[in-house]
Amino acid sequence: MALGDDTSRGVYMISVAAELAGMHPQTLRIYETRGLICPQRSAKNTRLYSRDDVQRLQRIQELTTELGMNLAGVQRVFELEQELERMRRRLRNLEHQAERVHAELAAEVDRVRRSFKAELVPYQPPGTALVGPARRDDPAVRVRISRPR
Repeated sequence: MALGDDTSRGVYMISVAAELAGMHPQTLRIYETRGLICPQRSAKNTRLYSRDDVQRLQRIQELTTELGMNLAGVQRVFELEQELERMRRRLRNLEHQAERVHAELAAEVDRVRRSFKAELVPYQPPGTALVGPARRDDPAVRVRISRPR
């Protein structure tokens, strides 16, 4: 990120931020009191507004003037937008988790299929048995089993 690209860094004093947002500085103070905006503070406790803060102020202006919303409604809109973003992040995480589980299950299914193919024994009618080799290199032997009468 290049220097000056950080939109969340507080750089504007209240008078400049108010002018950029098209509001009176006292309006910004009211919005801060209501919790609609939370500017950063300098070492001397001066409010410092970021570009993100100015955009939020413009959004408040849009909601109140163009849509006729009161400040409680604006607060609710912001809460719902925040909740929506949280849910989108959760959905993305769950989708990634589901993809991982799907890949693990597919790998396990392949492993089980390969093991079944290696372990399959052809059907033999009753009375016969396939005896495993004594040594690994020896072939298996089919024997007929007879019951004593």
